[in-house]
Amino acid sequence: MSRKSAVRFLSKNGMYWGDLKPKALVARFLKEMDQGLAGKASTLKMIPAYIEVDAGKAVPRKPVTVIDAGGTNFRVAVVEPAAGGVKVLRMDHHPMPGVERELSKAEFFETVAGYVAPFADVSETIGFCFSYPSEIFPDRDGRLIHFVKEVKAKEVEGEKIGAGLHAALAKKGAFAAKRSVILNDTVATLLAGFFAGASKAYGSYIGFILGTGTNTAYVERNAAILKVPGFDPGKSQAINIESGAWGGMPRGRLDLAFDATLQDPGSHPFEKMISGAYLGPLALSVFKAAAKGGLVSGAAASKLGALTNLETRDLGVFLADPAAPGPLTGAVPGEDVDTLWYLADALLDRAALLASVNLASVVIQSGSGTDPRHPVGIVAEGSTIHKLHSFRSKIDFHLKGLLDAYGRHAELLVVENATLTGSAVAGLLG
Repeated sequence: MSRKSAVRFLSKNGMYWGDLKPKALVARFLKEMDQGLAGKASTLKMIPAYIEVDAGKAVPRKPVTVIDAGGTNFRVAVVEPAAGGVKVLRMDHHPMPGVERELSKAEFFETVAGYVAPFADVSETIGFCFSYPSEIFPDRDGRLIHFVKEVKAKEVEGEKIGAGLHAALAKKGAFAAKRSVILNDTVATLLAGFFAGASKAYGSYIGFILGTGTNTAYVERNAAILKVPGFDPGKSQAINIESGAWGGMPRGRLDLAFDATLQDPGSHPFEKMISGAYLGPLALSVFKAAAKGGLVSGAAASKLGALTNLETRDLGVFLADPAAPGPLTGAVPGEDVDTLWYLADALLDRAALLASVNLASVVIQSGSGTDPRHPVGIVAEGSTIHKLHSFRSKIDFHLKGLLDAYGRHAELLVVENATLTGSAVAGLLG
């Protein structure tokens, strides 16, 4: 009865994946993509990267400086394109400026310039992967829209990142003539697919991040980007969808209750249903609600009530082996273990189905993947998709079913050092 009880509970609260209508959700996602490309109201920003994507374009085989800034880490490296990826010649790791305390604009760019200065004389252009929502300009600089991931540097919001970096480098007496190509990690992942290639001739590529957060990038025909006049209609470019902000999927009562406890209620609702920063805490809130609803014993309910947090990695351990040591061990004996496991597994299936709706929609929008000999290559990055127990296999299952319904073909791929590879391509092609 544990499984049936879990399904009834989730369905009653609007949280059961089996109640979703995937094709209707694909239609909603595609509509919002079109609206975003046209400059109309949409939860999908559809940001042009101003990077033309051409699988046949040769990338110079020479060293280039790359930066990877995102989350709590800031990496600076010198890399060189090699067969299937890049060769890392030098690399430094630093904390992301603004993680530990609030920084002024001057402090932020001075810190970044200090990190970059020892590497900046390697190449004329720097490939700068900046994994925060930014508006990209034709000169490939990017203006920060807002920071996420706990970075505290409010004065930097609204500033051009490349210009700020190179002005700070100039104050150090060197490198004033250099420039950066700003791109986010999802666009970098997309570019890595085109450069690294594979034994199969893929029709196009998608960059997909599913780790702490989530986002998607793909290649769009310039003729479809109506909100920016003047693009050559015969060419195509990378689009950063900012898919974590999608608001077109139904949220259950427990989703809304969980969202209300966070620092940014209402922001990035899709991300909060599928990504690693939220799946564990969301599952714990569902467990506690189920306990209040009488789905587990009083003893288990009391122990669950005492838990203050459940990391997504701990949720993965529980799904892989409910008897393994972890925060839930001993809290849910006997049949209670089964009930919580079925709740967790169903939440993971919902996340996998929603991720598949995202990917299937982008495959369709790309116009590629109609020929099984030339599927769309989805370059997937992130700890959640690759390390969370059974998540990748669930995405494979749901995505295959959706793509079959639309007569499309795609494959999930892994490219080693994808972010560095894509940033190098951007820097070398300028």
